[in-house]
Amino acid sequence: MTVPHGPWLVADIGGTNARLGWVEGPGGDVCHVRTLPVLGHAHPHDAVRAYLEQVGPLVDGPAVPRRAALAVATAVGHDEIAFTNSPWRFSARALQQTLGLERLQVLNDFEALALSLPRLGAGQLRAIGPGLPRPEGTLAVIGPGTGLGVGGVTRTRHGWVALPGEGGHATLAPADEFESAVLAAARTRFEHVSAERLLSGIGLPVLHASVAEAMGQAVELLPAEVIVERGVAGVDALCERTLDTFCAMLGGFAGSVALTLGARGGVYVGGGIVPRLGERFFQSRFRERFEAKGRFRGYLHAIPTALITDTLAALTGAAFAIEQDGA
Repeated sequence: MTVPHGPWLVADIGGTNARLGWVEGPGGDVCHVRTLPVLGHAHPHDAVRAYLEQVGPLVDGPAVPRRAALAVATAVGHDEIAFTNSPWRFSARALQQTLGLERLQVLNDFEALALSLPRLGAGQLRAIGPGLPRPEGTLAVIGPGTGLGVGGVTRTRHGWVALPGEGGHATLAPADEFESAVLAAARTRFEHVSAERLLSGIGLPVLHASVAEAMGQAVELLPAEVIVERGVAGVDALCERTLDTFCAMLGGFAGSVALTLGARGGVYVGGGIVPRLGERFFQSRFRERFEAKGRFRGYLHAIPTALITDTLAALTGAAFAIEQDGA
């Protein structure tokens, strides 16, 4: 397979921010990374143009990428891309023509993050429990950010193949009576309580309100940032209980993903929320609940879990997608 010539533009576009980077060519590192607010630009084209203007003086030659790979926080399968948690939408064909690209690849953001997993080293990870994941067999990744992403990657004789999906929208299951009460409270507001509905940036306020109802307390509507800040600081018992519930339920969900994909090489945690929890996350019930699957406790006990500490991992995966696409 011939690897396409550079330079390349890579992007990781979520519901809140668009992170863009530059790759000079095959084997090159992602550089000149900039983060642009989604709501600050009317269209992805505007964000790309703003980025190219910023990095133009820094790149080797004109800031005209030959190819691009965009990792987007929504389902991908048609030319028209509509984001789940932001107002952005675009036609992939039209964007390719507007930017003058030889080829534009659009992939799910967790497909890109999954493609980065086999290349992540110990310096880009922090173990959750004993040991780090092993780049073998099948690997899985979950990521609570604005939404909740889920993806996987498996080794084949042709190389690593990503397993994209929308697992964050799978129905969330309780593990005890308290979680049953939390979900019952959430169901009074939503017909379907998915994992993303509670275990994400948009879900934390819902989880906080549902925990309050389950505890028989008055509901104070708080944004996710405040819930995290108060809970981590230990100045609000309800916010603390919310974060403890978040970590426990995330662990149970991660264990279900591991079982579904057969991710015996490891399960990785990405997204922007968990790093903000600091040591509270590593002292939480995440790993306990990850393994708490009855007869398959031993199966899950052998699967390592780790937090991705490298914020550029999805961009690296997007660059790998271009490499694998060929000339």
